[in-house]
This record gives sequence, C-alpha cells and structure tokens, in this order.
Amino acid sequence: MQLRLGDLVDALGGELHGSRDALIDGLAPLELATASQLSFLSNPRYQQQLAASAAGCVIVGPAMREAALARGAAIVADDPYLYFARTTQLWKARSAPPAGPAIHPTAVIDADAVVDPSARVGALCVVERGARIGPGTVLKARVHVGEGCRIGARCVLHPGVVIGADGFGFAPHQGAWVKIEQLGAVTIGDDVEIGANTCIDRGALADTVIEDGVKLDNLIQVGHNVRIGHHTAIAGCVGIAGSATIGAHCTIGGSAGILGHLTIADHVHVDSFTLVTRSIRKPGHYTGVFPIDDNASWEKNAASLKQLHALRERVRNLEKKS
Repeated sequence: MQLRLGDLVDALGGELHGSRDALIDGLAPLELATASQLSFLSNPRYQQQLAASAAGCVIVGPAMREAALARGAAIVADDPYLYFARTTQLWKARSAPPAGPAIHPTAVIDADAVVDPSARVGALCVVERGARIGPGTVLKARVHVGEGCRIGARCVLHPGVVIGADGFGFAPHQGAWVKIEQLGAVTIGDDVEIGANTCIDRGALADTVIEDGVKLDNLIQVGHNVRIGHHTAIAGCVGIAGSATIGAHCTIGGSAGILGHLTIADHVHVDSFTLVTRSIRKPGHYTGVFPIDDNASWEKNAASLKQLHALRERVRNLEKKS
C-alpha cells in the first residue's frame, strides 16, 4: 500500500512541508525508517536521531519544525504522538483485507445470547446464555464471554480473553474449602480494549465493572467485584484483587499488584512492579519498587530494612527521654 502525503494531511490536518504528491509505503521508527517511509518525533531528547534519520517524512511538533526541515519533508502537528496514532489508524483501515463473515463458523453463541448485528465474533469464541455484545464490538479468536456478562459498544477483545469466569471465593470449613457461588456478572462499558489472555472475573453478588474507555494490556487478572474507572490504562501482568476500586484516568504500570478492598483515587499513576497495600486517596505518582543492585549490596540493604522497626522504636524511646 502507498499513501500520498497530501491525502494524509487532508484527512488528519497538520502543516505539510514538502510535496503533496510524495508517496509513503510504510511507517517506521526514526532509526529504521527508509526514504519511502513516514516516522515521528514526540520527545525532543531524540533530536539527534531525527537529524540522522533517512525517513521520507517526519511528524514533529512546532518546537522541532526547523530541525525537521533541515533534513527534509515534515508534517508539523500540535501533538505529534497523537497525530502518529491517528496515522496508524488510517493506515490500518486502508490496508486491511476484506472482512470475513461477522460470525466465524467455529464460534459458539447460545441462542439466549444477544449479539448486535454490527458486532464481529471470531474463530472459536464462546458467548454464553444471556450475554450481551454491543454494536461495533469485535471478539477476536478464542474469546469466552460468560453467562449474563455485558460488553458495550466498539470494544475490542483480543485472543484468549475470558470475561466472567468465577471469582476466587471459598469459605474455610474444617480444614477444607467450601465454594462461594459467584452470582454476579461483568459489565463492560463502551470503547474498552482488552489484551490477549486477560481475565476478568464475575462478581460474587454485584457485578465486576469496567467503565467506558478503559484500556487493559495482556495477561491482566481482574478479581471479582473490582471496579475500574473510565479511561484508566493498565499495563501487562498486573494483578487486581477482589473488590478493589480504581478511579478514572489512572495508569498502572506492568506487573504492579493491588490488594483487595482498596480504593485508588482518580488521576493516580502507579509505577511498574509496585505493590499497593493501602488505599490511595490523593491524585499523584506512586512508586514502591526496591531498586536493583548487585546481590551483595542488595542483601546488605535488605538486612538493614529488617532492622527498621527496631530502630524506629529506639528513636521513639530516645525522643521520649529528651
């Protein structure tokens, strides 16, 4: 596929500095782009890569206009990263092969499920009784939507997603475990995207809720009765225990963990590998990662950490005497 730069700016806006008739045949990062490809620069720290890039055209912000023009054609946009994202959408839409059947022949859809006519259900998907799939939603291969769960409009569920498996609930009894039946469901809003092999458990009584615009990466575990606020984004391998509430417009870094029954406010940003053990009531950026070090130094620091409680008590006693 090829795309004229003029057609691109006609569709997306921006200031084109260069020939409208120039053709691009691909999108690539600065360091790998060829003379027939389009790239972008959103972080000024990579200005050196811009000067050395062979890209046929580069999307840049106003501050990088002169540097970009010194090397060749450029599209100047207020937010080059957003412009590049919209370019990828345009490119995919124009280069996509013809769509197959809306319901793949191998999909299994219960007669009592409701699938909007504009939704697409891929190979080996299962949609159970009473599930509802909204308009424009796409279930890719091997997606399982459990009984009574509801998925909104324009959602994308990647291969292997499981919506509505039983939450992890058991009552101890005489050294064994008695299952607590999970009687709730999962409710997913509009414009949600869920990555491959992510699992969202049904609620024990009330529903697990994923609000509009949430973006979940691959391999995330969302426990029963969790609520995730609108437009929150969560990276891969995060584990969220049951009944946690995460606010709107949050970001959670990869492999972070959130304990159950906690509340995280709106606009909270949690770094990768952070374990959240208490509620976070104020917006902000939170980190709980013990820095990597050579093993000998790490062991010494870990040993010191074990003494912190005793040291605190000694300091308190000294303060009382002073």
